Amino acid sequence: MSYLPIVKVAAAHAAPVFLNKRATVAKAISLIREASHHGAQLVAFPESFIPAFPVWASLWAPIDNHDLFETFAQESLYADGPEITEIAAEAARSGVFVSLGFSERSHASVGCVWNSNVLIDGHGVVVNHHRKLVPTFYEKLVWAAGDGAGLRVVDTPVGRIGGLICGENTNPLARYALIAQGEQIHISSWPALWPTRRPSSGGNFNNVAANRLRAGAHSFEAKAFGIISAGYMDAGMRDYLVARDPNCAAVLDGSPRAATMFVDPTGSPVGDMLSDDEGIAYAEFDLNRCVEPKQFHDVVGYYNRYDVFSLTVNRERQEPVTWSEQATVASAPYAGKEVSVTESALK
Repeated sequence: MSYLPIVKVAAAHAAPVFLNKRATVAKAISLIREASHHGAQLVAFPESFIPAFPVWASLWAPIDNHDLFETFAQESLYADGPEITEIAAEAARSGVFVSLGFSERSHASVGCVWNSNVLIDGHGVVVNHHRKLVPTFYEKLVWAAGDGAGLRVVDTPVGRIGGLICGENTNPLARYALIAQGEQIHISSWPALWPTRRPSSGGNFNNVAANRLRAGAHSFEAKAFGIISAGYMDAGMRDYLVARDPNCAAVLDGSPRAATMFVDPTGSPVGDMLSDDEGIAYAEFDLNRCVEPKQFHDVVGYYNRYDVFSLTVNRERQEPVTWSEQATVASAPYAGKEVSVTESALK
């Protein structure tokens, strides 16, 4: 007997309009609308879809990237900014959930950016906001470390949804924190490519194989469905980078392209898969299939030993400063008072 929902999900295997937030927001809205017209109830976008993934940090030394960093920071989004509001409005119009990867600006610093993700519900409300815990490898030259505030699974009409960004899916404690909240749909977001070596040195990181392995392992352990939402490198992105340095063409062309796909609670593929072509992939998730595998291994149930293992997660949002307004007013005798300086007072 079925008592959990059967959900149609979509993943946008799409390229941003490289380093152009306005144009990429418009593209995201168009893709949400298209996925909704095809019956999708949840649409997932890749890592740092807006304004782009900063792949140049793998290509050139940081002393050569100052202008790119400045552009990237300028084209990144505030989590409470108008671009997120526009996308949330489309989610509400279409009545779909949206998982969006974006580079997030800080209100406290013109140069601080995070690798972030928001989950927006079908009413246009941001129901979770996550910042990637640790930027991976060369990403540390671009993004600041996040925090645990977004390590949350959201209980929705289309299932209990959680997600992690790229390399976080290699972190067993972060994954366990989501599994322990009853996750049924796990969204993992990835870049279009992730260069780690020059082709001449061989053995470049195969992110297709790695992403499939990590997503499958998490779904097998969580007994949850998985959405692997990966970016796509279009001609515009490639041309932009190659025009800056023709020598990078060999690296870009020699790095495996990511794939967008889906897995079931056993880790097996289900639904569409896209790699070489840009588009939207679809799958149907019968969440009732999450139940039976729990009989075999329930790592947050009978198949654990809480007397042996324990995990504590700090979900406080980290801020650069904590203000104590009451103490500030008490230490400033004229705070909040109108002060009149008379001629006699100046004598």
